[in-house]
Amino acid sequence: MAKESSFDVVSTVDLQEVDNAYQQAARELTQRYDLKQSNASIEFSRKDETFTVSAPSEFVLGQVQDVLNGKLTKRGIELSALSWGDVEPATGATVRRRARLVQGIDKDVAKAISKDIRDLKLKCKATIEGDKLRVSSPSKDVLQNVIAALKERDYGQPLQFTNYR
Repeated sequence: MAKESSFDVVSTVDLQEVDNAYQQAARELTQRYDLKQSNASIEFSRKDETFTVSAPSEFVLGQVQDVLNGKLTKRGIELSALSWGDVEPATGATVRRRARLVQGIDKDVAKAISKDIRDLKLKCKATIEGDKLRVSSPSKDVLQNVIAALKERDYGQPLQFTNYR
């Protein structure tokens, strides 16, 4: 009997890179001429893994969000790893918007990925293990076909493929 090969589908974000991007974005807010006196701010809670962007208007909020998105992209963090909330009014005629980092694959997305793998009609098995998905097959070629198929689809969060053996 052939040995089973497998890989894991995970969704993780390097928090150190996110923190570095946050530090760079906060520094740029204090140095950029158009944002220097605007009282705009970015806060990052490492404990909750959330960003809070505050600004005096929605236009400035969009600019601050663009600065943050640019720094995250330069650091190799996919923007789909952020789940932005709605713009909400804050104190003193300012607006605020929160973003949560998406870590791990929740049950609904894992079920959708598993269904898509089954729909490929390949000889492999996908099992949900907590916040990751393990795909196994006797053939490594089948596993590579599954990886290629999953890379083509969008699940609303970045996917990484680890522990390929």
